[in-house]
Amino acid sequence: MNSQTERLTLEGAAGAIEALRDAATVAEGAAPRGVAVIAHPHPLFGGTMDNKVVQTLARAFVGSGWTAVRFNFRGVGATAGTHDDGRGELDDLLAVVRQVAPQGPLALAGFSFGAFVTSHALERLWAERQADIQRAVLVGTAASRFTVAPVPPEAHLRTLVVHGEVDDTVPLSAVMDWARPQILPVTVVPGGGHFFHGQLPLLKNLVTRHLQSEP
Repeated sequence: MNSQTERLTLEGAAGAIEALRDAATVAEGAAPRGVAVIAHPHPLFGGTMDNKVVQTLARAFVGSGWTAVRFNFRGVGATAGTHDDGRGELDDLLAVVRQVAPQGPLALAGFSFGAFVTSHALERLWAERQADIQRAVLVGTAASRFTVAPVPPEAHLRTLVVHGEVDDTVPLSAVMDWARPQILPVTVVPGGGHFFHGQLPLLKNLVTRHLQSEP
């Protein structure tokens, strides 16, 4: 953590949710562009809010003027509960959104298992029109392992999907099979693996460019 990071304890259906809030980088007197909630990879395979891809996403949002909130899913770190195959984790994510971004512009982002959970949060919140969702970022989306929700057609221009060309955890072909029926573009990182080793600066730049573009 740095001096601009605040540790939070939020409330979820399973109990306490551990979270970190990184302050937006904005000009003095200016307000943040909104709040970004970022979900981490699979809890049973070492995924936490301190994952390097998750931290890279947070840095991209912070540098683009967004407050970034990372959190641990149930059963991870100081978050209460046990792993629930995505069902309870969706409840966790929605609980975080309700508490850290009850109103105003919202961005949703996730990596791997976190992208799967984020896709369902995006679908739910968009259908309920309960949030002003400005941006969504799905990285290494776990389409070969879980049923990823489709992106609402109206949200396509606000959504960035990034995948590594040689991802051996989630094959690129699985993400293309998910994206193809939606005609949803996928940004492919040449030579990129699941964790984007050696390519995190490129990932950050891709996300930053998306955040700074007009929807």
